[in-house]
Amino acid sequence: MSTAFETNGAFSWTELMTSDVAAARKFYGQLLGWDFQDMPMQQGGTYTVISAGGQKIGGIMHTPPGAEGMPPTWGSYITVDDVDTRAAAVKKLGGKIVIPPTDIPNVGRFCVIHDPQGATISLITYSMPAQP
Repeated sequence: MSTAFETNGAFSWTELMTSDVAAARKFYGQLLGWDFQDMPMQQGGTYTVISAGGQKIGGIMHTPPGAEGMPPTWGSYITVDDVDTRAAAVKKLGGKIVIPPTDIPNVGRFCVIHDPQGATISLITYSMPAQP
């Protein structure tokens, strides 16, 4: 049986970028009963992994430098078999690459795209299928 981390086309991860991680943790923890685990990021800072029922489902991170003033935003990741091939197809299908294929150490390779209508989504190929 494959997981969402292994299934091409499956939504597999969600992520909140916010200027106040502590407030987000408090709100969602109380509202939904989520558990949190902080992990250091290789480029500095902390990434907070969200778990529900013991299963890792997403993360929370501070709004990155250069994006100050951006409102807090939830984003989703869709698993793909080859992020570089899928990114090349985006342009051919009328979409736009926002962040080109980029490695996430110990997780995989992702890109951020706009579909032809302008909706934003992230595509990811995991290097560790069991968990990001």
